[in-house]
Amino acid sequence: MSLRFRPLSLCGATTLAASALLVIPAGTAVADGLTNNLGPREIAVGEALRGGSIGASAITLNPAGVALNHELVFEAGFGYRPADSASLFTASACDSTGAIPGCFFYNYAGSNPELAGMTSDRTAHTAGLTLARTLSPRVMIGSTVRYLNFKSNVMGETGAAGFNWDAGMAVRLTEMVNIGLTGHNLWGTTSTEFPRAVGAGVLFRPAPSITATFDSRWKLDGNGKTGRFGGGLEYFLSPGNGQTGYPLRAGVLYDRALGGTYVSGGFGVAGMKMGLDVAARRMVKGGDETTIIASLRFYGPRVAAGEPFAQQ
Repeated sequence: MSLRFRPLSLCGATTLAASALLVIPAGTAVADGLTNNLGPREIAVGEALRGGSIGASAITLNPAGVALNHELVFEAGFGYRPADSASLFTASACDSTGAIPGCFFYNYAGSNPELAGMTSDRTAHTAGLTLARTLSPRVMIGSTVRYLNFKSNVMGETGAAGFNWDAGMAVRLTEMVNIGLTGHNLWGTTSTEFPRAVGAGVLFRPAPSITATFDSRWKLDGNGKTGRFGGGLEYFLSPGNGQTGYPLRAGVLYDRALGGTYVSGGFGVAGMKMGLDVAARRMVKGGDETTIIASLRFYGPRVAAGEPFAQQ
């Protein structure tokens, strides 16, 4: 079956474009690789892990975080967002046991938003390498280099393919406090899906089983309001001999550009050889977006559960 379209006049094209914008409800999910590629641990605590983003979390939030612990981990995750029928898939292999900690990764995000009564398509593939370096026992730096391929037939969005990179720093101020600073998509191929942005975060661990985090992120591309602010708590249950733990997480996120507020939560099972994490996020103001995501991890050598940064 084929579809034929008549050329639109300038007036007709303008009317269609205006109509498409009017029917997009506030808070509708939009293409944003900074959000689509996040895992369940980040989602559950309001995207606030730049101060302690170990393993796969470091790929998107702060590449310097790969050096915060010592482990070999393989992780795969899948998520779904009903608002735009989005399927989200991530896969990574991270090794922080050597002199130069790093990760290989692949991410996919595909969605079918309905705009002006028509179903559109977006797909984004990214793959690349994250590397970190310890400058001192308390200071780490890192960078992520990725190849991206973004395709979209959504009005106002253009496809892109090429390389881009992130940079980050993690600092252990004390045994209880970490800070993280990041720059995203700083140089290379530009795309609406992968905007330039900067972020900062603080992680506070008052006790081995309790972690509090707060993050903020600002886009550097485009006009208008920007700012995404989130925070969360994790309580790590570690009964028995401490070989298995159960993290419980909750968070809140506010997006200034959308005028939207999200609440999130999640739980997991963390053992010495494998881990499972599940999270859900719901937009409670400014829209009705919901995201559900889960991931499964398999470990090589790692520190025991319950030590700093091991339980995430």
